[in-house]
Amino acid sequence: MILDLARRRADLTPDAPAVQFGERWYTYGQLNERAQRLANLLAARGVGKGDRVSILANNHLAHIDLILATAKLGYVYAPLNTRLAVPEQRAIGAYLTPALVLHDEHHETVAAAAASGAGAPSLSLEAYEAELRSAPNAPLPTPDLGPEDTQMILLTGGTTGLPKGAMLPYRQGFYNAVNTVLSWGLRPDDCAVQATPAFHAAVNALTLPLLHLGARVVLQPTFDPADYLSKVEQHGATILFLVPTMFHMLAEAPGFAAANLSSVRWAISGGAACPEPVRAAYAGRGVRFKQGYGLSEAGVNCFSITLDQAEARPNSVGKPMLHAEAVVRRADGTPCAAGEVGELTLAGPHVFTGYFGRADETALALRDGWLWTGDLAAEDDEGYFTIVGRRKEMFVSGGENVYPTEVESAIYDHPAVAECAVLGVPDPRWGEVGAAVVKLHPDQPLTAEELRAFLKERLANYKVPKSIHLVDSLPKSAAGKILKTELARSLQGDAA
Repeated sequence: MILDLARRRADLTPDAPAVQFGERWYTYGQLNERAQRLANLLAARGVGKGDRVSILANNHLAHIDLILATAKLGYVYAPLNTRLAVPEQRAIGAYLTPALVLHDEHHETVAAAAASGAGAPSLSLEAYEAELRSAPNAPLPTPDLGPEDTQMILLTGGTTGLPKGAMLPYRQGFYNAVNTVLSWGLRPDDCAVQATPAFHAAVNALTLPLLHLGARVVLQPTFDPADYLSKVEQHGATILFLVPTMFHMLAEAPGFAAANLSSVRWAISGGAACPEPVRAAYAGRGVRFKQGYGLSEAGVNCFSITLDQAEARPNSVGKPMLHAEAVVRRADGTPCAAGEVGELTLAGPHVFTGYFGRADETALALRDGWLWTGDLAAEDDEGYFTIVGRRKEMFVSGGENVYPTEVESAIYDHPAVAECAVLGVPDPRWGEVGAAVVKLHPDQPLTAEELRAFLKERLANYKVPKSIHLVDSLPKSAAGKILKTELARSLQGDAA
């Protein structure tokens, strides 16, 4: 297995455009040179094998540099979540103990907190670029690395308690790229805009597989719908990868109806199920759409579905990728019957090795060679998988299981609804009942009772939310996911 991706791609296609950032294209040869200089820069600062190097920044070429240089020195890429507050960053710094924290100007204060928690220095990206230019462009002795050595530690969660660091070995990165290229049908002429945060597992969704393939990636510092559409047109993006909230924002952008999307082969949604009205907006522009599924601990890509299959089964994520296995299980570990909801378990070379410094949580997640994902799913009698929701989000009302994803899908069927989230809240009679938080489209009036009446025609009574809260906005993570934990705290505050 070749671990030094930058060197090998520079051998194969040195002059091919690889990454566009700051209005400039960098070739594969230039990326390898930057990675080589970075390895020398870090070695001069005393960084060695197994040390963590962190970055607190919006999408920047330095994220790519840090990933590609890992194999040249043996350190671990450990990016930090830009959304966390100063006390959280300090705690994460103490947890990961990075040897160095890079940061952009916008995140200088929180980066200082992370660095102080680790007792490590920090370095601005401006200073980093200056040091990079003066660092030697010469290969270092090849580090003693193998496929099971950790290349990345990606933080998972972070909305409740301290996030866990998922340790991703070089083996995982290789097989995620192989699975994605072969199962999704990626091509050397493909191009994608990386708009989701680079510190997130989404960097593994398309960016790294495309770099393995010798294709093109455009880095967008932060997601802006108008700029995203402009980049798609300017660079001929062939694949759109966003989370549902971003796809929704893009479809509502003033320039969406007139944008030239002729280069787009297909769009894929990650992070959560994409509502049907959003998918319909892209179908109206001739863009074919499918659902993806993944998590930091497994790849990130786990399933594959063709466009024809996706249109016949719009809520399915498809079947496991080429080098992957999936089984839906009951709590006792036995496989579920077709159509029965249980916990999704995964196995294969794309699965992580465990949580950094969290042996007990690793033992709960990895059992007998299988990753227990915490996600609820069902497999139909033809082998197609559908994600039902998070295990911890399911609630029981009057003895009946309620899956928020199903209720949210019904809410999105109302044309006045722009965004929504459903969660279970305590109830003295039923144990738990549903609460829906809903944002409406502008100038589309709808009362909570009108929406409840709409839902009663589509759902069993116990699934209809007992309370519906109409709001101007919903809290979201940096990756664009709706933060249900924040909504739960808000609802608890209202109840009190």
